[in-house]
Amino acid sequence: MRTVRHNARLDTSLESLLEWAPPDDSARVLATVVATAGSTYRKPGARMLIMADGRHVGLLSGGCLEADLAIHARGVLDGGAARTVEYDMRGPDDILFGVGAGCEGAMRVLLEPAGTGSPAAAALAEAGRATRAGRATSLIVVHESAAYSLGTYAAADLAPALAGAAERALAEAVSREIDVEIGGRRTRAFAQFLAPPPHVLICGAGPDAQPVVNTALSLGWRVSVVDHRPAQAVAQRFPGAEVRSADVRDLRSTVALETCHAAVVMSHHLPSDVAYLRELAEAGTPEYVGLLGPAARRRRIAQELGVTAQKLRARIRGPVGIDIGAVTPEGIALAIVGEIHAWLAGRDALHAAAAPMRAAADTTHRAVEPTGGYFDTDGPVVSDSFR
Repeated sequence: MRTVRHNARLDTSLESLLEWAPPDDSARVLATVVATAGSTYRKPGARMLIMADGRHVGLLSGGCLEADLAIHARGVLDGGAARTVEYDMRGPDDILFGVGAGCEGAMRVLLEPAGTGSPAAAALAEAGRATRAGRATSLIVVHESAAYSLGTYAAADLAPALAGAAERALAEAVSREIDVEIGGRRTRAFAQFLAPPPHVLICGAGPDAQPVVNTALSLGWRVSVVDHRPAQAVAQRFPGAEVRSADVRDLRSTVALETCHAAVVMSHHLPSDVAYLRELAEAGTPEYVGLLGPAARRRRIAQELGVTAQKLRARIRGPVGIDIGAVTPEGIALAIVGEIHAWLAGRDALHAAAAPMRAAADTTHRAVEPTGGYFDTDGPVVSDSFR
């Protein structure tokens, strides 16, 4: 299993549910994956909301299980008690379950009431407040127990045995299955460590920054946008993002760079890009720094930075983005955010340096240039793949 870099959580279903759930007090059921085996669409900790009228927010499968989950959710709403449902799609007996997915995996799902005032709604809201503020937290999902009501809890709402498991998950930054005896009775739960979602800094608020911001936001990421031009740094142009207007030389005092997992420099103003990179170099964080623009421009920037460029050699990605042949602002945004996602997930093989580019793709604003070696200015360019 690959480790996500820097405790950034790529599964942002928690934040998506909190953002997209209907604002009214309508009855709803929270469905949480608590255990899996084999190949499954989602992993433990993934969530979706199922409304009383059949609408839902999120997915736990590619659409194979949602209709059946809705039937069980109706039973939870009618009876008021949580229940677990298991799907085993391994082998020829899959068709007997009426699903016929052929996914070769098994999944255990807890369904619980999650309307206003419920323990689940309170626990999710508390966790969401923490992660949106850039803090890690944890949740406990009890899915088998005679001693506790099944459901999702914050650590503070549990007895010491389970609260301690939540605290260990948080301290060790890892989710774990809990199987203990409490009062002579078996209790099974899932202790979920919740790192904050990825936080991306965009240096430059030009028109082409908008699709980058929108793509990142669609994944549930936190996005900050900074620009030295007040006419560009307008919050209404980037709904959902944190937008700030500040002098480039004040970047370190304007943005809490230690909370950022990645930065993309794309102001389209060479002196400003140099200044942004100088600030990022001196800050030493984030570890991922992308720069939009062709090789000739990056070499000129390297010369402008002088010895400061050495502080960025292990961090810079430029031109930024995976080689997907992007030719539109939206395609370039996909390439940029895709590369950041791959880097956060440790998927080093996806770096564009692995394959040669076609000459026809050599444009001023292209999102990738797999010749690597960002700050090599003399002789052949050395590969700058992820390490």
